[in-house]
Amino acid sequence: MMALVDAGIDVALVASDKPDAPGLAWARERGLATFALSPKGIGKPAYEAAIDAALREAGAEVIVLAGYMRLLSDDFVARWRGKIVNIHPSLLPKYKGLDTHARAIAAGDRVAGCSVHIVTEELDGGELLGQAEVPVLPDDTPDVLAARVLAAEHRLYPAIVKEFASR
Repeated sequence: MMALVDAGIDVALVASDKPDAPGLAWARERGLATFALSPKGIGKPAYEAAIDAALREAGAEVIVLAGYMRLLSDDFVARWRGKIVNIHPSLLPKYKGLDTHARAIAAGDRVAGCSVHIVTEELDGGELLGQAEVPVLPDDTPDVLAARVLAAEHRLYPAIVKEFASR
């Protein structure tokens, strides 16, 4: 999220399912509108209705997921069809889901990376908008590889989001 803001992308709302997320304080310090609500105790439908209302009230036209680790319901995705973008820490279609860096290392991959895609009802399965590769080095651990991929994410995501939002 910070890389997107730093790249000059117009942000209507910074939202989180974790009210104490450090990114919310960072956004507020920069004068950005924020929304925070935990889904615990209210259920997914009520949570998604609240975030949908907040996004629409803020005038959001595109949802850019950054560090959001919840699966969106099919209904939510359908309401925002073609307007939700996500970054995933693997070269999709390889390694959908979690533990991508450990899986790439275990498979003996020489290259890993990240992918920006349109969110659909299929986990990490939407149209690819861009990818960035990084080498997998012989002594890499999942954490070391993750740091290298994160640096690539911070370069790739703002560029793809700018291009996507201008379509």
